Amino acid sequence: MTSVPLIPLERFFEHPEYANVRISPDGRTLAFLRPWNGVLNLWVQDMATGEIRRVTDDQGRGILEFGWAYNGDLLYIQDKDGDENWRVYATSPQGDESRLLTPGEGVQARLIGLHPDHPDVVLVGLNDRNPALHDVYRIHLPSGERTLVVSNDVGAADFTADEHLNVRVASRITEDGGGELLRPEGGHWQPFYRWELEDFFVMPVDVRGDTLYLFSSVGRNTSSLRAYDLTTGEEHILAEDPEYDVGMGDATLGPPLLFHPRAARPEAVAVYREKQEWIVLDPDLEADFERLAQVEPGRQFGVFSRDQADRRWVVAYDGDRQSLHYYLYDRDSGEARLLFVARPELEKYSLAERRPVRIRARDGLVLHGYLTLPPGAEPRNLPTVLYPHGGPWARDFWGWEPIAQWLANRGYAVLQVNFRGSVGYGKAFVNAGNKEWGGKMQDDLTDAVHWLIEQGIADPERIAIMGGSYGGYATLAGLAFTPELYRCGVDIVGPSNLFTLLESIPPYWKPMVAIFHTRMGHPERDAELLRARSPLFHAERIRAPLLIGQGANDPRVKRQESLQIVEALRKAGREVEYVEYPDEGHGFFKPENRLDFYRRAERFLAKHLGGRAEPTDG
Repeated sequence: MTSVPLIPLERFFEHPEYANVRISPDGRTLAFLRPWNGVLNLWVQDMATGEIRRVTDDQGRGILEFGWAYNGDLLYIQDKDGDENWRVYATSPQGDESRLLTPGEGVQARLIGLHPDHPDVVLVGLNDRNPALHDVYRIHLPSGERTLVVSNDVGAADFTADEHLNVRVASRITEDGGGELLRPEGGHWQPFYRWELEDFFVMPVDVRGDTLYLFSSVGRNTSSLRAYDLTTGEEHILAEDPEYDVGMGDATLGPPLLFHPRAARPEAVAVYREKQEWIVLDPDLEADFERLAQVEPGRQFGVFSRDQADRRWVVAYDGDRQSLHYYLYDRDSGEARLLFVARPELEKYSLAERRPVRIRARDGLVLHGYLTLPPGAEPRNLPTVLYPHGGPWARDFWGWEPIAQWLANRGYAVLQVNFRGSVGYGKAFVNAGNKEWGGKMQDDLTDAVHWLIEQGIADPERIAIMGGSYGGYATLAGLAFTPELYRCGVDIVGPSNLFTLLESIPPYWKPMVAIFHTRMGHPERDAELLRARSPLFHAERIRAPLLIGQGANDPRVKRQESLQIVEALRKAGREVEYVEYPDEGHGFFKPENRLDFYRRAERFLAKHLGGRAEPTDG
């Protein structure tokens, strides 16, 4: 291992050199995020001349996400210090002053629809009238004028519009944790499609004419892509997989469903097996996908952006030992030209293979995950970090993973497990996690650690658990409920008390509260269960040293979740280090905060597990 160079922490946790590359509707300009004075800003490149220029001058938190409007404007979103009250701004590629299109304080905006036939219009959802519910507004981009389109008086969690930007479908969670789709009839919203709690993955994605396209697991175990006729009620499955949920893609590669604004029906859909793969629905795209699969063989890819003529595509490629590569693909010539490498400096180093693994839990359930081993080290008796994902209704993906690569470079084996309750493997797997926070979901993590010990890879005396959000909860639960298993833990914005977590959810999550109660536990009906599964009430059992990182403005896991477990541990005389960032929310977006925290974590893990760390000044 000593022959493998220590990769500077900045290579992993600074902003990428290029991110979110998108082509303009007219195919003449590329836009992307790129740091300026350490802050992510919007840049554009003229496709004809190659000239690159910056179009925003943000010097604070930076820009997280953006897209092209069909009138040639760039739309981007920002919040304030991680509060997740997203604001929508518009600017021109020429770098004119940005225009705020949505309310600036205490209101969250959600993008609902754009279409080339209405280039000056965007539909957004705003919770300005009721913090728990988003109404639909039509915004005129040149003037900024907002017009109320739909007043959300039915408790809808989301809306779907058609190609004319008419709102045709509303999605609502029912009191039992199931849901229903509604449509406007006779001046009222009427239900027309229902599902039960067990049907976790039901999501409308688009309406074309009188056809609704949606992902649904109703009547089967895995989610399929379906076409539902809003006139006749007939439903047809367009794409399915017997083992994996269709439409569960890696967002860093672009949308999981390709549906060009001018297309009459979906063209291709992603299915994430061990890696992201594609089901091509439109025969005209088959040759394109065959060519794209040969550009970087063995890598996974996604179509990140397309021009309005559908002749030029920006395609993103991802691999376990590389950052994202962005290509310009010309459909007419069939050629793909490399545009940008997200982290070019990182690729000068030897990175680690992330190997898909399958582990059998104690009750026989098969768990999927990824194992990353330090390059150049014999895979025997290694210090090990178990790194559970957040969510928990999410999953780990293959490909570029900065945490896993950083830890492997420092000499640790890194195991990531899609424990029960994770998505992508069918609804039975998700439902196996119902009311199992700290129970069978935690047992899966424990079983994965024991599997790694049995393989001879992990040193049983040098194992840590580390994670963010639900992964932070799993860290606290692991230290409290299996204290003999872990030498130390690192918790990032993890809840410690399931009662206070449920009491303090953001107001715009209120329409979904029934899902939390049925999948986590009801604070009154399941009080005994929630108390038993809350690490705070078992803090005295925690023996291992703990590092906790928290954003002061976190709207999902409030800072009190960290403060109360810190107080309990310090009263019990336990070793706990706490760091809070005043300008962060649910996780650490600003690179200076990421670098500060992971530098602390690096020293913490080196102290307790014996891995490598960058030398400190002095």
